[in-house]
Amino acid sequence: MSMEQRLTLITLGVADVNRATEFYEQKFGWKKAASSNDDITFFMLNGMMLSLFNRDSLAEDAAVSPAGTGFKGFTLAWNARSEAEVDAIVSDLKSNGVTVVKEPQHVFWGGYSGYVADVDGNLWEIAFNPFLPMDEHGNVVPE
Repeated sequence: MSMEQRLTLITLGVADVNRATEFYEQKFGWKKAASSNDDITFFMLNGMMLSLFNRDSLAEDAAVSPAGTGFKGFTLAWNARSEAEVDAIVSDLKSNGVTVVKEPQHVFWGGYSGYVADVDGNLWEIAFNPFLPMDEHGNVVPE
């Protein structure tokens, strides 16, 4: 039996759910889902959800240690439709007080991207990938 290729929900372990929620609402301009509560926040994305949950509680639920610093071993990506859109998004985020980790630039793999960090240091790549076709909703189109 093989598993379906599916990603439904990404949960970020955060130090303070309210603080992280405010970041995504105020800096990214996102709206939390009605199913959110004091313990967890949900943001509906294009076909999947992002949730924010207490880091220690998430580690306890997964039966692992919550310790960890530095690079987390993953990044999240927000793909734009052009280099100009990447510049505009990063500029807007920067003017909203978001930490820009790497200014947008042409990158080795042929695209254009920069990185920003949320209040817990999670890295978001803001990118234009000319090799990744997307539909009008920002979903990747299979080739």
